[in-house]
Order: sequence, then structure tokens, then C-alpha cells
Amino acid sequence: MATKTLTKKANAKKSAPPKKTSKTPAKKNAAKELKDLFEDSLKDIYWAEKALVKSLPKMQKNATDKKLKAAIENHLMETIVHVKRLEECFKSLKKRAQAKKCDAMQGLLDEGKSILEETKPGAVRDAGIIAAAQKVEHYEIATYGTLAAYAKVLKEEVCLKNFLATLNEEKKCNNLLTKVADTRLNSKAL
Repeated sequence: MATKTLTKKANAKKSAPPKKTSKTPAKKNAAKELKDLFEDSLKDIYWAEKALVKSLPKMQKNATDKKLKAAIENHLMETIVHVKRLEECFKSLKKRAQAKKCDAMQGLLDEGKSILEETKPGAVRDAGIIAAAQKVEHYEIATYGTLAAYAKVLKEEVCLKNFLATLNEEKKCNNLLTKVADTRLNSKAL
């Protein structure tokens, strides 16, 4: 009998209507048009890529697997190019290249740092580095895909070309990290 009562209460909670939430007021300088949102997102990813240029060497230094170290080194070189492509986008928009702190990337980088602190050097740390790096790649893939869609609508051809090139490289990096993890690293970490 008690079980039926508990089940009824649990089901009632599941079907209860969600609480009403209030609308979030926009900031005074909030984006009013897609172009504003586009430019704001561009500043965000510019900060993110520059932050990666600083953090990738630390990841590489802490990795022990040769293929992982090589993948990180290769992606560092690509990331330097990504920064230059973003600067090209700013130039094509007749805007000064400007970075705006990206809270999402900061969180991902903090998580990566935490993984380094919470794992001993070797296969387990390498598996953690791959996990952290793939979270970064997934964020970048989502961002560059969105920016490419905006650039297409806004007819920003230089930006579109650059975003698609970078998007392709981010996807390749993610696939390479998966391959490195699947081929032996995750098994070694057991």
C-alpha cells in the first residue's frame, strides 16, 4: 500500500506543470541584429583560440603518448592559423580584431587544468587530456558551424570561407583524438 502511495506521489511530481520563469532583460548594449550577434560571437571565438594557443603547449608537455603529443603539436600549429583567419575576418568586416572573454572556453580550459592536477602522468592522464581536448573541439565545431551559418546569411564571403576551413580542421582533430583514444590509450588506462 505504501509503495502505491509513493508511486502516485512520484508520478504527480513528474506531471506537475513547470514553474513559470521570468524573461531575462537584455543588457543596454545587447545585439539587436544578426550582424551584432555575429560580431560578438567572433570576438568570443577569437579570445578562445588565443587562449588555446597558450594552453595547448601545457597539454602537450603533460601528455606521454607520442601520437597524442604529435596531435596536440599539429593542432597548436593549426590554432595559430585559426587566429590569423579570425583576424582576416575582422579585417574584412572593417573592424579591429578584438577579443571578448569566452566563459565557455574558460570553463573548458579550467576543467582541462583540473584533469591534469587530478591524474598521474601516464595513460590515465593521457585519456583525460583527450577527453578535455575533445570537449574543446566540440565547442569549436559548434561555434564555427554557427558562425558559418551567420556568415552565409550575412553574405560575409571571406568569413564564411575561413570558418568552413577551420570547421573542417576542428572536425579532423576531433576524429584524430578519437582514433588515438580508441586504438590503445583508453585500454592502457584500465
